[in-house]
Amino acid sequence: MDTDSARPAVTELRLSAFKTHRGVTLPLGPLTLLSGESGSGKSSALQAYEFLARLGSGEPLPKAVEAVAGGAAACVPAAARPDRQGRRGFRLGCTVDGPVGLVHLDLAVQAEPELRIVGERLTGGGETLLTTALTDPDRPAVQAAWHTAGATPVTRAPLPDDRLGTSLLPLRVAGKTAGQRLVLDAAEQVVVALRSAFACDPLPEVMRGDRTGAATGAGPGAGAVTAGRRASGRGAKATKPAGRGGAGARGRDGGAAGGWGHHGDEEPDEGRLRSSCDNLPAVLERTSRECARRHAVLVAAVREACAGPVEGLRAVPRQPNGAGGGQGVTVAEVAAVAAGGAGGAGVASAGRSAAAGGPVPGVRAVIDRGAWAMPVEQLGDGELRFLGLALVLLTGPGVLAMDPAGEIPSAQQQLTVMADGMDRCMDDRQARELVSLAVRMAARGHVRLLGTVRDPSVVEGLPGVQVLHLGA
Repeated sequence: MDTDSARPAVTELRLSAFKTHRGVTLPLGPLTLLSGESGSGKSSALQAYEFLARLGSGEPLPKAVEAVAGGAAACVPAAARPDRQGRRGFRLGCTVDGPVGLVHLDLAVQAEPELRIVGERLTGGGETLLTTALTDPDRPAVQAAWHTAGATPVTRAPLPDDRLGTSLLPLRVAGKTAGQRLVLDAAEQVVVALRSAFACDPLPEVMRGDRTGAATGAGPGAGAVTAGRRASGRGAKATKPAGRGGAGARGRDGGAAGGWGHHGDEEPDEGRLRSSCDNLPAVLERTSRECARRHAVLVAAVREACAGPVEGLRAVPRQPNGAGGGQGVTVAEVAAVAAGGAGGAGVASAGRSAAAGGPVPGVRAVIDRGAWAMPVEQLGDGELRFLGLALVLLTGPGVLAMDPAGEIPSAQQQLTVMADGMDRCMDDRQARELVSLAVRMAARGHVRLLGTVRDPSVVEGLPGVQVLHLGA
């Protein structure tokens, strides 16, 4: 792939038969917001995108479908009738633009009586690059045929029926002919675009230290696996990139070795922001050290969105005896602790010694209010959600608990942030400021946003914002 060209990005999401959607095509721009009445399918669209992203990351089908609330059965349209063999399923796909041009991926998934991918089609460059079909229901495999354009027009071989065939092509295609190289480039483009996605849903109750909301999957549209990640307090670990180097390797539990999931004996990386933003203080400490310019932009955005004065935003060690509790402290005390005085050992060492689960015990985030500093957990729900989402928009894959494509430099990738209920708990001023920040970051070409909103009128007049009204 010519990585000096356009960055791969999903530009269209197709919901042919998925939950309440039938024959729906959603064009996705750099900044796309979905609106509509309750039940119009806004959250379902984001769940479909996350499902594809997980498959592109190398996850097995049973694990990837956990991105959808209710699992595989919930993906099947309610009116879908089983065939003579009692089979029901769902269909969806996407289009990815990039160096190869437009590449289209379409999937047919059987949900009942057993979960399996029964059909996959990859097209691009005027060619059908990959097709798969279920030919023997008794075997856990599909028959695949991919474009060769050599002495043999196509190559045929079985592929597992619980994996995205596109992500496995780099392991099976030699790349000797022009046709094979087109297949590899198109597959890599799709996988890179799908893997460059991060679902963010800041949970104020979890950010304040209450883990009970996370264990029940708090938040509209939260999938089962998302709830599990929040409850465990563990982020995603890296998989083997599913580009030319191959798809995700098998882990000890038989699934992908990382991706969106985790293993029970892995320690979370507190320096990488998780979906619920429960470890925001540790990440804030890291980002403030690594990029002062973007940290200043974050402070300016928080100043616009939060009530009261905001002169700074920083992470400081928690007092060993719990001093301060929920009370504000003076800026002088904050500075002394951050420098290692007043019994503190400095922010960095405190963060490194933090234990897992909940807000990092060794460090807390505070807002400078002038003469005193206020712990961020005292902010309102809308302010906390704004802070978490703003931090995500201003960072990148290396600071988020995700598995980006390692074979392509981050500067040549586009991160897609998925935010279901993006304006939840926010007032109109906060929602507009958050979208304004997204507009500025999207203009740089490294960040894309796909979110759902209650009231799209808050973005009126903002450049580059595409609002899609569902159910109209």
